[in-house]
Amino acid sequence: MTASTPDRRLRARLRRLTSAAAAFALAAGLGAVASPAMAADGDDETTDAGIVELSVAIGSHGRITPGASATASLSLQNDTDARLSTGTVTVEINRTPLSDGTAVSTWLDETSAPGEFETLGSKATDAVEAGGSDRVSVDIPPESLAELAPGVYPIRAELSGASTGTVGSDDFVSRNVSADSVLVVTADAVQVGVIVPITATPADGVLLTADELAELTAADGALTAALDGVSGTAAVIAIDPAIVAAIRVLGTSAPANATDWLERFDDLPNERFALQFGDADATVQAQAQLPELLQPTTLAPFVNPLSFPSTPATATPTPGTSTPSPTPSATDAPVLPDDETLTAIDDAIEGIVWPLAGARSEDLATFTSYFGGEVTTIVSSSATDAVDTAHATTDGHDLLVVDEAISAAISGAASESASGARQRWLAAASAQLYFAGQAAPQGPLLVGLDRDETRDAAALREAIAAVDSPGFDLSSVRSAPAAGVALTGAVDDLRVSALQNMLVDEGTLATFATILDDPQVLLSRERIRVLREIAVGVPETKFSTNVAVHRAATNDTLHAVSIPPSSTIQLLSANADLPFSVRNDLPWPVNLRLTVAPTDPRLEVQGSNDVVVQANSSARVKVPVSARVGSGELDLRLNLYSPTGALIDGPQTVRVAVRAEWETIGLVIFGGLAVLLIVGGVIRTVLRRRRESAVEGGEADAAADADALDESGEKETT
Repeated sequence: MTASTPDRRLRARLRRLTSAAAAFALAAGLGAVASPAMAADGDDETTDAGIVELSVAIGSHGRITPGASATASLSLQNDTDARLSTGTVTVEINRTPLSDGTAVSTWLDETSAPGEFETLGSKATDAVEAGGSDRVSVDIPPESLAELAPGVYPIRAELSGASTGTVGSDDFVSRNVSADSVLVVTADAVQVGVIVPITATPADGVLLTADELAELTAADGALTAALDGVSGTAAVIAIDPAIVAAIRVLGTSAPANATDWLERFDDLPNERFALQFGDADATVQAQAQLPELLQPTTLAPFVNPLSFPSTPATATPTPGTSTPSPTPSATDAPVLPDDETLTAIDDAIEGIVWPLAGARSEDLATFTSYFGGEVTTIVSSSATDAVDTAHATTDGHDLLVVDEAISAAISGAASESASGARQRWLAAASAQLYFAGQAAPQGPLLVGLDRDETRDAAALREAIAAVDSPGFDLSSVRSAPAAGVALTGAVDDLRVSALQNMLVDEGTLATFATILDDPQVLLSRERIRVLREIAVGVPETKFSTNVAVHRAATNDTLHAVSIPPSSTIQLLSANADLPFSVRNDLPWPVNLRLTVAPTDPRLEVQGSNDVVVQANSSARVKVPVSARVGSGELDLRLNLYSPTGALIDGPQTVRVAVRAEWETIGLVIFGGLAVLLIVGGVIRTVLRRRRESAVEGGEADAAADADALDESGEKETT
């Protein structure tokens, strides 16, 4: 089926429903559930915050068989901060059928359709508290629908007589709202297959962490909801291998619910195939003329050997005994999984690629070279000139074609957590399916859901169940006869240029990473981030901003190791060690070579100095220098290199003020002081000894005089 302009407009609007403003867009932008509440006089409501929403559906997902009776199910949601009074809901049908998918889009988008509406039934509603909801069933007499021929009919519902606030006060608002949908009358069943992508983006853009996995695979987690939604259906799963790799790299340290999730996924009977790692888009890689699809350089840096068991030691008999005893050997090391083991998807269908819309025939030829053989590419019906079946071919290349309009409606339903609002999207999907089935009654149809990582399990399950056919077999579709089509894609210059620039940055980063013991701890992360930047699920509105942020982060990494600016260094001696600082803001140690070159040959410098700087720290490097000049100023040029000779930072210029004559002056001064101290000491010693000699001489004369007196006294006595 050819995708029309209104169909594409519906798809764009449906996607907007997944945004934070879904409720308002649903009510006001599309009339998706209900038009905004109107005052009694017809003026737009402005006096109260919040809206009242109404939705309507007839039959199962908007479908009934010819001649069958039905019940209209209405959902009333009071999103105001006041109580909604009782009122009356009326259900109407337009018996002029819509002519095609374009007319369906026009009705749902603009509430415009030919023909007149007539009442099918009405019922009083109960009061609804602020923030509350209510469901109302309106029985439709069998004769009202008995004469409807197969087709798609506009229906609408209106709420009247309800209000919020107090009558006569300023807060009084009349809440007359309406809702529109479609009723599909058909007895034909078209075989439909649904492809559900399962992706998950980590906060750091690399691999999901243990904490993220624990949250996503918890009972209320998004990944659990994805499995709950596809369980029991015939949906085909397209899974990002980065999810299973994130669980497997953790080994025994993986959260229990994450390993349980992986086991449950492996046990599902659903057909499945692998997306490219990180859900990277193959089309932009082909248009960028890459020789092969990008893959992670290696996942080894994410594997912790402590989380993997060791191989049991070899048991050998002990001499003289028959009992084997363990003998340690080299095989006792942990058995670590390789990249292929980490990313393997059990029972996956090989040779399927699901890129962004816009692939050309030349790109399909490149895909064939990427996969080394036949490959099947999933494309949107909007990217072909005309197709009414799921299997097609162009220039000898195999295609699976997903219906654009049905896929948009089912994606909108799967992303709508409110059951009442969801029914409108399911009715829209049923209408588009009806017309697609009329155009291709013999062939199956294929639906591909948008990438969405926040779906509710119940919404996803109901959306799939609304269209998928039990027993659908993708492999049989691939082997069925193919319709010839032409692709209408074109080169996406913006994405191609962005990818090429990121790969240039990656090459620069590879040179920079030679400062690391294992460059892959940096390069493997960079490659995975590049893959995620070109992921199919990245909205066009965010692509350029995301790439700019990524390139800025890469630039920051390239400047994470540097020589900080330094003030003038005073060299006060002819020979000294000058200290220089080296900064490392990386989370890993780095190996560097600091080179220092003077601008004046009168200063000799040790030119090369190896240094290891620990993670998130700075180191001081002492460089021996010898001055041949007594006084002067000169510059030193500093550069940082990796062990392989790659320039990391520089040149940085440091001013050195040489004051080597100060050393001589200082020595003279200190020498003179030393001489003075020595001479002073000698003089003090000589004077002290003279004083001591004088004292000793006086004591001897006094003793002699005493002796003489004693002798004289003895003689007189005699």
